[in-house]
Amino acid sequence: MVNNVTSLNSYAIDFGTSNTVITRWNASKAQAVVVRIPDFCQQIANVPPLIPSLVYLQNASTEQALIGQQVRDLGLDLANDPRFFRGFKRGIGTDIQGFLPKLDGKTLSFEYIGKLYLQKLITQLKEQAKDSIKSLVVTVPVDSFEVYRLWLTDICLSLDIEQIRIIDEPTAAALGYSVENQKLLLVVDFGGGTIDLSLIQLEETTASNPGFILKWGERLLGENTAQKPKLAKVIAKVGQNLGGADIDNWLVDYFAEKQNLPKSSLTTRLAERLKIKLSSQNEAAEAYFDDENLQSYDLSLNQETFTEMLSSHEFFSQLDELMNKILQQARRNGVEITNIDNILLVGGSVQIPQVQAWVKNYFPVTKIICDRPLTAVAEGALQVAQGIEIKDFLYHSYGIRYWNSREKRHSWHPLIKSGQPYPMAQSVSITLGASVANQPCIELIIGELSNETVATEVYFDGDRLITRNLESDLAQVKPLNDSDGSRTLAVLDPLGNPGSDRIELRFQVDDRCFLRVTVEDLLTEAILLDSQIIAQLK
Repeated sequence: MVNNVTSLNSYAIDFGTSNTVITRWNASKAQAVVVRIPDFCQQIANVPPLIPSLVYLQNASTEQALIGQQVRDLGLDLANDPRFFRGFKRGIGTDIQGFLPKLDGKTLSFEYIGKLYLQKLITQLKEQAKDSIKSLVVTVPVDSFEVYRLWLTDICLSLDIEQIRIIDEPTAAALGYSVENQKLLLVVDFGGGTIDLSLIQLEETTASNPGFILKWGERLLGENTAQKPKLAKVIAKVGQNLGGADIDNWLVDYFAEKQNLPKSSLTTRLAERLKIKLSSQNEAAEAYFDDENLQSYDLSLNQETFTEMLSSHEFFSQLDELMNKILQQARRNGVEITNIDNILLVGGSVQIPQVQAWVKNYFPVTKIICDRPLTAVAEGALQVAQGIEIKDFLYHSYGIRYWNSREKRHSWHPLIKSGQPYPMAQSVSITLGASVANQPCIELIIGELSNETVATEVYFDGDRLITRNLESDLAQVKPLNDSDGSRTLAVLDPLGNPGSDRIELRFQVDDRCFLRVTVEDLLTEAILLDSQIIAQLK
């Protein structure tokens, strides 16, 4: 259902690689409604009001920019222009390889572009709502690192929003489909930038505080506390940096090889249109005349050739590997494939016939549901604020860096392992002493450790942002506090000396999946840090 913003309520944003969806909780109807922002939303018959995740930076120094459908209406997404950005979500929190443009005297980053996009979106939302936004739920991919979550949270905090909650996209999607309680659901969330699979159990609970949103420990009372308490328990989840944007790039590469077409913003947009047409047609064609360089573009593709192209990029093998991983996790938790009640398809890329056929290889068609692939995440995210309790677990591990003298390199010692439910009931403690005489402080680097040995490389091919997976001998690590000033977890007064334990560090993960540390000086019994969020140390 689609409505304009007419009253103050809770909001949710599903910030996607290709499109963004905003919803508002309608208390009178007790349901989420999709918000239409006229200036930014695309207007296509029988399609929800999606906001294209596009930015055209008019002036970097004054942060003047066009976003969403504004960019497409002016045709700014069809020209090779360094001021045009698409797919920038995939670059946030990653090590970008290649040239990042410097415009108007400002060196740009994808964090900057993403922040500009969301700020303008929420500012317009506030104006349209005619009141302040009291609570906001934002969604994140399963495989996102803490650095991305913190970036997203910092943006929300800067916009003077009272309560904030972050939830995994597939978990939100399970709630958004509004299936009955006591259901075991497999969510296949395949969007523009990632594919996530999550196995979620929906059930009733007798918890006294069933649903709440936290911001710095403050509780937001639900507007619908009379609802029967519900629980969404995450049993298994896997994710990968593979999305519809990759398929677009493969199509561009295909036509560049077959027809010698240039790889550009224009051909990328034409390839995307072809892909969308093939979701409902056996054959598709796109034609475009570029009056700037007097070139014509004629692209055509059928389903058989499309399937062959996907196979050549090991597309189905990658999907099979993800399915096998989540089913293995499920079996370790006593769940067999036959126990799964429904499969929920979410994201624009699940509308591709080849993806739906792949799902049907594993499950009977009677169990597959795909009636709200574009809005389920944003609609379900609002359920968190309306009486839903989430029980989740860590997808990544956390550890500390140490010098491995045997291998002559730094290694990582796990502190909190993946699979740990959060919030944690008990903290994990370690004690450390000084290593040299008259040591003024103790430094420690904390890292978020991936379970995989596959690294994601992000780089530019002309003006296209490309991602690819690289095999590595080591697990991937994202340091959380490896910067000047952030590494120091304890200033010692009096100075430290070797020979005895000096500080105790107690680590814990809160309900928002943030790693916190409390540091006690064992000599003075002083608390040096009290439940400090590691990644927000400056």
